[in-house]
Amino acid sequence: MNEKITTFLNSGLLEKYLVGNTSSAETEQVESYISKYPEVQNAYNTLQYNLEVVSKAHAEEAPRHILGNILNELDDAPVMTIKQKRSYKVWHVMSIAASVTAILFAVTSFVFYNQNRKLSRENQTVVDEIFDLRSDIANTNSKLDNVMQQFKQLNDPETYKYIIQGNSRAKDLKTVAYINPKERTSMIDVVSLPQLPKEKCYQIWAELQGKMVSLGILSETDRQLQYIPYTENARGLNITIEPKGGNTTASLDNSVAEIELK
Repeated sequence: MNEKITTFLNSGLLEKYLVGNTSSAETEQVESYISKYPEVQNAYNTLQYNLEVVSKAHAEEAPRHILGNILNELDDAPVMTIKQKRSYKVWHVMSIAASVTAILFAVTSFVFYNQNRKLSRENQTVVDEIFDLRSDIANTNSKLDNVMQQFKQLNDPETYKYIIQGNSRAKDLKTVAYINPKERTSMIDVVSLPQLPKEKCYQIWAELQGKMVSLGILSETDRQLQYIPYTENARGLNITIEPKGGNTTASLDNSVAEIELK
C-alpha cells in the first residue's frame, strides 16, 4: 500500500463520508479514491459492515406526533357565541330584563369557569407531553452515543474479531466476539442462537488459568451487539448449555462452541 493511500485512510474521511459529514469537495475526493483504489474500496466495505453490526439492534420507534394531539384537543373545545340581547324601552319590563341579565351573567360565568378549567387541564397535558418528548430525545441521544462508541471500537486496529460457530449440538449457533486488549473491552454479536427448552439456557465462559469464568447468559432477546466482561489473559471462550438461570460451574460436557484467543 503506497503512502498516498495510507495517508488517506488515516485521515478519517472515509468515516465522515459514511455518516454523511463530508463537504462536497471531500465527498468528491472520497468517491474518487473508492473508484480508483481497491484498498480504499475494501476499507469502505468494512466500515459499512461494522456500522450495520453496531446499529442493527438500535431500532427506534418514531416519536409521537404531539403537535397533532394538541390541535385535536383544541379543535374539540367549544366556542361560545354570545348574542346581543335586544333592549326594551318599556319601563314595566326593565325589572324582568335585569333579572334575565343577571341569570345570563351567572350562566356565562359558569361556562367560562368550566372552559378555563378544561383549558388548564389541556395545558398541563401539553406540558407533560413536552416533558416526555424531551426525555425521549435525551434517551435517543444516549443510545446514539452508545452506537458511535461501539462503531469506533469495531474500527479500532487493536480490536480482534473472533467468529464462534456451534458444534454438532447447536449447528446453527453463530456469534462474533470483538476484544480490544488495549482498551480492555469485549463485545459479542449474537448472530443466530438455536432455541432451547424452557428449562435450559446458553452461558458464555472465559478460560483463565485452567478455570472457566462466567461472562453471562445468552438469550434469544440478546441477539444484538452487547458488552461482556473483559477478562485479561483469557486463553479462550466457551459456550455451554446450562440450567435456566445459569450455573456457577461450566458444564463442559454440554459445550456447544469454543475458540482460542490470541
